[in-house]
Amino acid sequence: MPVQIGATAHNFSDPTGLLSDCHRRVEMFLGTLQAVAEVIDRSPAEETSRGLESALRYFTQAAPKHTADEEESLFPRLRRIHDPEIESALSKLKQLEDDHRWAAPLHAEVERLGAQYLSTGSLSSSEVGEFRKDVAHLASMYQQHIRVEESVVFPLAARMLSHADKMAMAEEMAGRRKVKLVTELS
Repeated sequence: MPVQIGATAHNFSDPTGLLSDCHRRVEMFLGTLQAVAEVIDRSPAEETSRGLESALRYFTQAAPKHTADEEESLFPRLRRIHDPEIESALSKLKQLEDDHRWAAPLHAEVERLGAQYLSTGSLSSSEVGEFRKDVAHLASMYQQHIRVEESVVFPLAARMLSHADKMAMAEEMAGRRKVKLVTELS
């Protein structure tokens, strides 16, 4: 896990805490994309190029693991719990999954335009507009998406999932990252 200065970092013993940590990275790299969008109509400075490369790499390599953590590990386990509080929150899971599908083509376009900008040093004015629009849409969606997960879904999961479910999630999440799970859940 990357070093975080001045922030609490969770480990696999707290799967929903780890998912929240991922949200901080999503927000950080979205911030980078937003900063790049402000200057993408100019030749890239070295700092801009490095930031854009890092953000594009994050959204193509790490973010899909986070989506799988939610859709393959967390959401199915929540759907198996028969509790009125969980059942009330289940309607939100469909929207969260729809957000993931909706964002995929925008991410692909940001990736394409970002890679083009990095390789050529410029974009056409229509491409600049498209990059800015797509980044703004992603930022808006993620703001709402993260708010719902962190205010409703994750706290509910932390309370309602069994120790065995949390351990299974931890193992699946570690497996997606090809790391050995060494933390014992308490």
